[in-house]
Amino acid sequence: MKKLSLAIICLLCLVSCTETKKDKKTKSSGAMAHSVGKINELSVVVDNNLWKGRVGDTIRKYFGAEVPGLPQEEPLFSMRQMPKEAFSGLARKNRTFLWIKRGGQGGFTTLENKYATPQLGAVISGTENEIIDLIRKNYETIISKYKMTETKEKQKRIRKSLEKIPQLPEKMGITLKIPTAYRIAIEEDKFFWIRKDIPQGSMNLMIYELPLGTITKDSNTVSSIIKMRDSIGAKKIPTDVGNFVTEEAYAPYLYETTLDGRFTFETKGTWEIKDRFMAGPFVNYAVEDVPNNRLMVLEGFVFAPSVNKRDNMFELEAIIKSLKFE
Repeated sequence: MKKLSLAIICLLCLVSCTETKKDKKTKSSGAMAHSVGKINELSVVVDNNLWKGRVGDTIRKYFGAEVPGLPQEEPLFSMRQMPKEAFSGLARKNRTFLWIKRGGQGGFTTLENKYATPQLGAVISGTENEIIDLIRKNYETIISKYKMTETKEKQKRIRKSLEKIPQLPEKMGITLKIPTAYRIAIEEDKFFWIRKDIPQGSMNLMIYELPLGTITKDSNTVSSIIKMRDSIGAKKIPTDVGNFVTEEAYAPYLYETTLDGRFTFETKGTWEIKDRFMAGPFVNYAVEDVPNNRLMVLEGFVFAPSVNKRDNMFELEAIIKSLKFE
C-alpha cells in the first residue's frame, strides 16, 4: 500500500512538473496579441510641444495630405496623437504607429510586429531639425509601407465573407476576393458591373477587357485612358440624362504599378454625369495581360453625395488588388 501511494505521488509530481514546463514555454513563446484600429487610422507618438510646433506641422503635411482623386479633401490617415507616456497597454496594439523621439542619434527605422500582429511602426529620432529632415526624406517609403499593411488587413477582413462569382473565371479568366454585400448589376460576355448599396449611395466595380494596344505609352497615355473609360462608361452605365464620363475640370492622377505580376496603369480621378449634377471618385487599373493579348480593366467608383469616401475607395482598391489571373 505504501509503495502504491509513493508511486501515485511520484506520478503526480511528474505531471505537475511537465505542465509547469509547458506553461513556462507557452508564456515565453506565447501568441502575440492581435493588433487593433480602424483602417487608415495612424497613432502618432510625439510629445505635445513637438506636435504643436514645426515637427507636428511636418507630420500633418505629409501624413495628413489630401488623398488624390477624391472630390472632397480627406487625409491619407486619421491621426491620433499621444505623448510617449500614453503609448502603453491597448494603445501599443494599434496596427500602425509613428513614433517621434527627440534626442540621441538621428535615425529612422521600422518595427514589424513589435507589440502586436500585424503591426508596422516607424521610429524617427534626433534633434528637431533632424526629425523634420528625416520625415521629408522618408515619408513616401513610410506611407507606402503603411498602405500595404492596411491593404492586407482590409483583404483579410474581406475574406471572412466572400461572394462566389464563378462567372469571373469562366468568362474573364480571373478571380477577385469580393465581399458578400456586393451583387452583379450587369453581366455580359466580357463585361461585369458589380455593386454594393450603402446608406447614401453605392460602391461599384466595372470589369472588362479590350485589345492590348488600347492605351498608348507616350505623352497621350492619360488621354487614351480617359477616352477608353468614357467610351465604356457611356455604353455600359445606364443613366436617365447625360453620360458617365471623366470630370473635365480635373486632370486624373496617373501611376505605374503591377497587379498579379503584370504591368498596370493606375488612374485616379473624378467621374461625372453631365446635366445630372452627379459626380464622385474613381480608380482605374488597366492591366497588360500579354499572355492573352488583352488589356484587363478593373475600375472602382463611388456615388455617395456629401459624405466622406476615402474608406469606400480603399475597399474597392483592396478588392481589385486581390486580382489573380487563371
